[in-house]
Amino acid sequence: MDENVIRRSAAEFVGAFTLIFIGGGAGIVSGQDIVAVALANGLAIGIMVSNVGHISGGHFNPAITLGFLATRRITAPLAVAYWIAQFGGALVAAAILRGLFTHDQFVAAVPHAAAGFGAGKGFVLEIIMTFFLVWAVWATAVDPGGAFKSIAGLAIGLTISIDVLMGGPLTGAAMNPARAFGPQIAGNFWGAGWIYYVAPPIGALLAAFAYEYLYLRPGRPPVVGTAESGVAEPRPGETALD
Repeated sequence: MDENVIRRSAAEFVGAFTLIFIGGGAGIVSGQDIVAVALANGLAIGIMVSNVGHISGGHFNPAITLGFLATRRITAPLAVAYWIAQFGGALVAAAILRGLFTHDQFVAAVPHAAAGFGAGKGFVLEIIMTFFLVWAVWATAVDPGGAFKSIAGLAIGLTISIDVLMGGPLTGAAMNPARAFGPQIAGNFWGAGWIYYVAPPIGALLAAFAYEYLYLRPGRPPVVGTAESGVAEPRPGETALD
């Protein structure tokens, strides 16, 4: 395998490992304190995106990688390498957590639909939450006019946190097939686990294509005006008449 692919995949492995180990671990040790779980998941991703986003893009999520592949932003071989790394990192992290805690404790790390909420509602909720996440990725990390260099990690991490605050008690707010896969395998606990392999890819594709065709193809909409003058300013490389 190309050395560059190995380096990128290693970054994806570490990022996915961090999400499951910290996010899943917080669910176990916090007594399901939703604020603690939301902060743990958001901070884990925000920090990892800031750490290695310049190396691999900071996906850590097979659904996000699918969005990049579908919009032709990465090649198929690289996407496959990322998926192997992401699922592998999730499984290793979950296995370590399983070794640290009892089975009854570990179940708190496994995303599942809340009793009385149902798989159908969980499916819809996971689509919507994943849409928010991938929209944030495209707006900050993909869009050349976005804020990747300054706040991409912060924006993506906070998006995960707000999703967990709302959806965590209902579905676990996985938004990520790897986030479900590792704990499900390690804990042999599945429930309505299929929603985490179908809903996030749908939400990711909806967000990726929507942002691509609304704002990136053929180009960015012109700025309406500025706070100072109310007159549109040209972008770098343009003149006022372009």
